[in-house]
Amino acid sequence: MKKFLFDLLPLILFFVVYRYADIYAATATAVVLSIAQIIWLKATRRAIETTHWINLAVIVLFGGATLLLHDDAFIKWKPTVLYWIFGAVLIGGRMTGRNPMRKLMGQQIVLPETAWNKLNFSWALFFLAAGFINLYVAFSGRFTEAQWVSFKVFGLMGLLLVFVIGQSIWLSRHMQRDQVDSSADRGPGNTP
Repeated sequence: MKKFLFDLLPLILFFVVYRYADIYAATATAVVLSIAQIIWLKATRRAIETTHWINLAVIVLFGGATLLLHDDAFIKWKPTVLYWIFGAVLIGGRMTGRNPMRKLMGQQIVLPETAWNKLNFSWALFFLAAGFINLYVAFSGRFTEAQWVSFKVFGLMGLLLVFVIGQSIWLSRHMQRDQVDSSADRGPGNTP
């Protein structure tokens, strides 16, 4: 839980600062906090995940452009670009014969190859769709900047939470089926 909150800190403070200031102060806060996170992880000799580096690069690039050019369109693109990078990594991994989701979760669960492929594809599809939804909320003209900020913080997080719950249900059903299948394979009286 601490790691989850640590990873969300720039996003949470982006929202808080936006409520009291503006999009530019919020963006500057998110950029500074993202850099500070990496410095803190390095200073405490903790593992820096690839996602931390990707997020840092995207926030510095798009947040920096927002601040330098005083154009909030760049920060509004940031979630989409980040999600599309994650989706592209998942799709690219499969195209090169690897399964990034199995590499990420293979130590925790055992699934057949077809299930790993479905899991990888569904996450890629989620990231691509979430990127498009962000663009719609940010640029369709139907939502205010404040509504986009709330969507960025709560809407995208809510979509992710619903998706994770759905994936967990699917995985638990699949894993139960695998456990029943493997028990049947051993037969009565046969223990592993």
